[in-house]
Amino acid sequence: MKKTLMACTMIMLMLASACGNVETISNPNTSSEPTPETEESIIPKNTSEYCTVERISLDSETEKYFYGTWKVEKLLGFANSYNDASEYPTGQKFIGDEIIINKDFFSSKGLNNYKKYQYELKSPLYQITATCYNSDSFYRFYKIDIPDLNINDEVKAIDISDPSTKRSIPVSVSFFVVNNDRLILLSEATIFELKKITD
Repeated sequence: MKKTLMACTMIMLMLASACGNVETISNPNTSSEPTPETEESIIPKNTSEYCTVERISLDSETEKYFYGTWKVEKLLGFANSYNDASEYPTGQKFIGDEIIINKDFFSSKGLNNYKKYQYELKSPLYQITATCYNSDSFYRFYKIDIPDLNINDEVKAIDISDPSTKRSIPVSVSFFVVNNDRLILLSEATIFELKKITD
């Protein structure tokens, strides 16, 4: 009798022990534990938080706005990085000079007072190199403060290259198109607003 009682007690202890070690499997659809983030979920969905950096051809709307003869209308300011050949802190020798930007011809020879900025290209390659979707993303990327840039303004950086070498023109001149409504010239660390005088 004692042996039978002892055997029953042992069986009960073994069953109790086995039940304690049973793992509970939860339904993944009802689990309250957070799922780890995948790489895709880390990529920002809101393009306004950053600038898209890729070389692409000009879209038709930008082409229509960008081509023409432009006059340097006013000095907007200076970047904080360094001074340059454009007469810091006034930059006035650029004012009134002209730049020609056509589909089949580019000339910065109208920048009369600065020989180092004068260049001509036949059949130039125009490319958008970056697009910033608001003023904050533009400032974070370029560290340039363009006066009167509104928070929702879209800014496209445009590069001009020699078709034979595929290299950017060897002058320190860059262009920013704001909403296809403003053209900004960046000459090294100096920023100018341009005005279209002919299409």
